[in-house]
Amino acid sequence: MSAPLEGLRILDFSTLLPGPFATMMLGDLGADVIHVESPNRMDLVRLMPPYANGQATAHSYLNRNKRSVTLDLKQPESLAHIHRLLVDYDIVVEQFRPGVMARLGLDYDALKAINPRLIYCSITGYGQTGPLKDRAGHDINYLALSGVAGHSGRKESGPPPLGIQVADVAGGSLHAVIGILAAVIERQRSGQGQHIDISMTDCVATLSSMAAAASLAGGEAQRPEAGVLNGATFYDYYQTSDGRWLSIGSLEPQFTLGLANALRLPRVAQLGASMLPEDRQAVRVEIAQVIAEESLAHWQTVFAALDVCVEPVLSLEEAMQSKLSQERGWVIEVPLLPEQEQGNPDKNHSLSQNQSQAQLAHPIRFSRSQPVYRYIGRSLGADNGLLEQVSRHDSSVGASG
Repeated sequence: MSAPLEGLRILDFSTLLPGPFATMMLGDLGADVIHVESPNRMDLVRLMPPYANGQATAHSYLNRNKRSVTLDLKQPESLAHIHRLLVDYDIVVEQFRPGVMARLGLDYDALKAINPRLIYCSITGYGQTGPLKDRAGHDINYLALSGVAGHSGRKESGPPPLGIQVADVAGGSLHAVIGILAAVIERQRSGQGQHIDISMTDCVATLSSMAAAASLAGGEAQRPEAGVLNGATFYDYYQTSDGRWLSIGSLEPQFTLGLANALRLPRVAQLGASMLPEDRQAVRVEIAQVIAEESLAHWQTVFAALDVCVEPVLSLEEAMQSKLSQERGWVIEVPLLPEQEQGNPDKNHSLSQNQSQAQLAHPIRFSRSQPVYRYIGRSLGADNGLLEQVSRHDSSVGASG
C-alpha cells in the first residue's frame, strides 16, 4: 500500500509548532519534506527538554520523516540552492512575520517567477494584512483575540490555560494542511500555484462555530457558564472522593434518565434534559455531591456498563496506555534513523543504532493507503549532502544542454 500524498514535495522553512506540525502531517501521508534550517539560529524546539536518544523529544516528533538541510538565507549561494530545489519542491511553508521572506528574496512573488506552479503557504499569528500583521503573539493571545477564551472557563476564575495549543495546531497547522491540499487540487485544473495566507487568529475564531452562530445570527451574547456546552448545565467535570475527575455529557433525554437512575437522583430524572435555567445549578450541585462520595474507580465500574456519555478524566499517560489507545493504535514506534543509515554509527553518533522511539501515530485511517514512519527528526544539517546532489545534477543538465 502506498501513502496517499506520495509525489508532493515540500520545502519547510518553519520552526516551533504550527508549521512543523502541518508538514509532519503531510510527511506522514507520504509527502517528501525538506526542513530548511538556519545554521546559526537553531529552531528552539531542538532545545526544549525533555530529551531522548540525544535529541529533544518535541523535535524528534514534529520533524519525523523530514530531511534537514542548513542554509544561511542571507547568503546568495543559499538562494541559488533554493532556486534549484524549487524545480521539484513546489510547495513552500514559512512562518516568518510578514515581509521577512521578501527581504530575503524568498517571497511568493519572487519564487513564483521561477516556478509558476508554486504553492506558498504563510502561517502567521494575524495574517499578511491588517493592523496586527507585524505584532508578535502566542497561542494564548490568538485564543484571547478570537473570542474563544472569552466564553470559556468559569465566571469566577476566568478562561483556563489549556493543556494543548489550540490556536497553533487546530488554527494554524490543520488549516494550513487544508489550504495546501485544496491548492494542490486546484493546481491540477489551472496549472498554476497560489499564495495561502493562514492567520492562526482567523482560523481559531472559526472554531467557535455554534457559539458564533448563536451570537451573530441569534443575538445571544456568549459568556462563560452561559451555554449548554460551557457550564450552564450539568454538562461538566465532577470531582470524585479521591481527587480525580469524571466527565458527564448526558444531555439527550435517554442519557439524562440513565444518569439520574445510576446516581439515584429522581429529581434529575423528573426534570429531564430540558430543565429550566433556574433548576440547572441546583442539579449540578446534586450531581457533584453524589459523585464526591465515591472514588473514580467506583464510578468507572458503575458507568462501564451504561451508555450514558460518562467517562473518566485520564492523565495523558493513562490515555496512552488505555485499551482504546491500544486498539486504535495511538502510539507507534518510529525508527531513529533512515533504513539506509541503520547500522552506520558515523551517520549520526547521537542516536543509538537499530532502535526506535515511541511517538503519537498519524490519526487518519485509510482503507487502502497508510501513513509512513521513516525516522524521527534529524540532527541539524544531517541531509546537507542533498544540496550537493542537486547542484551537481543542475550542473550536469546545464552542461548537456
